[in-house]
Amino acid sequence: MDKKLEKAFNDQIKNEFYSGYLYLAMAAFAESNNLPGFAKWFKVQYKEEISHGMKMFEFLHDKGARVHLQAIPEPAFDFASVQELFVETLKHEKKVTSLIESLSDLAKKVDDKAAEIFLQWFITEQVEEEKNASAILDTLKIIKPDSAALIMLDRELGKREG
Repeated sequence: MDKKLEKAFNDQIKNEFYSGYLYLAMAAFAESNNLPGFAKWFKVQYKEEISHGMKMFEFLHDKGARVHLQAIPEPAFDFASVQELFVETLKHEKKVTSLIESLSDLAKKVDDKAAEIFLQWFITEQVEEEKNASAILDTLKIIKPDSAALIMLDRELGKREG
């Protein structure tokens, strides 16, 4: 594997694990605010992000490249509101989309077809991630933070499987 591409994949593994860590911090915030459904939603996100990092980990291994785990920065852990959680989630997912697209562009540039094909799944996944965060944020924008609707949304998000 091209060394620049290998480094970029290792960077993205770190980014995926950071995403998981961020969502776990958001789950902790939700739990501390007595919103177990929101917490569960973020815990499922945490598991997804860790699995994304592991898919990349295994891909590098399968290609005979070296996995180099990097330090994960401390995520934010205090938020002004539940709405802010999803403002930050959407912003974060858009950043991840950009990072995955750049990784895909590099795979194309170095003519690594296997990496290009592998990354298509992640590009499709990012469409779903942004859509989900955006839909929840849109709902939060129209309900009052102290309303029964927030409790109903909390219960709905608590039904998420994963």
